[in-house]
Amino acid sequence: MTELRKDPIVGRWVIISTERAKRPHEFPQEQPVRKEGMCPLCPGSERMTPPEILSFRRSGTENEAGWTLRVVPNKFPALRIEGDLGKAGDGIYDRMNGIGAHEVVIETERHDIDLFDLSESQFEDVLWAYRERMLDLKKDRRFKSVIVFKNRGAAAGASLTHSHSQLIALPVVPKLVIEEMTGCREYFRFRDRCLFCDIIVQEMEQKVRIVEESGEFLACAPYAPRFPFETWIIPKRHQCAYEMIERDQAKALAAIFRRTLRRLNLGLENPPFNFIIHSAAFQEGAAEYYHWHIEIMPRLTKMAGFERGSGFYINPTPPEESAKYLRELPE
Repeated sequence: MTELRKDPIVGRWVIISTERAKRPHEFPQEQPVRKEGMCPLCPGSERMTPPEILSFRRSGTENEAGWTLRVVPNKFPALRIEGDLGKAGDGIYDRMNGIGAHEVVIETERHDIDLFDLSESQFEDVLWAYRERMLDLKKDRRFKSVIVFKNRGAAAGASLTHSHSQLIALPVVPKLVIEEMTGCREYFRFRDRCLFCDIIVQEMEQKVRIVEESGEFLACAPYAPRFPFETWIIPKRHQCAYEMIERDQAKALAAIFRRTLRRLNLGLENPPFNFIIHSAAFQEGAAEYYHWHIEIMPRLTKMAGFERGSGFYINPTPPEESAKYLRELPE
């Protein structure tokens, strides 16, 4: 059975997914499925996935063709929703059963397009589906946080080319989430202001790292990016959790998010990338000090020994240069 185990040195939880177990010779990178007829995410293949949790439709009924967006449980989940946490100690170690939720958001019925090729209204549907699923998963008291992410391209971890993203609900708060929330809380404690709200003000004043600005959102290169052309999208409206967005925000976010991805795709010649929605952990009382945002990370370089051993990142592209380059590209 899948387990979560805690590293006692750095406090990091690891999922030991025995159902996804691989022998050493099975680790070479998987190639994405490219033939439409083979794709389990295409219309007509609904029986190849678990029953849908959510769908937006033009016609038809559940688990049949006629949908424009579909959310299904992952057929090979990292964590399973059934069961108890079964928290236990093993000497100095902590572990629990691999309980959680792992869902796939099939962003479009079309196999031949990417997320950034969708219309703004279709992109908005994807963003709204994230919100709906996060609100639903938040009701389960076993879950402490939800991570929404997209892997685009084999180098970014995708094994299917049909445009999709994923959600994983966790019974713990990931270490990186804790670190980010702690940093924001300490900043608020000393200055009585939200760190991200201050970032927005400074970036709008300096203008050197802005990719695009709208009434509701700011797309910019972070001051200390880990990766070349790393880009953040930050809401100007102070909210600690993504699921707090309203319809007008989702519409505005779809516009700037779509244009930002199109710029990255054009300027970097179709790169693999990941994006992650950073949202406050559940039940953490972070309304005052935390600020949700989205981080987009093109996969242009590889982590080597120094990065893995030190936690430092070596980025060959200054954020001011990457922002200028993206800003000057056509939308």
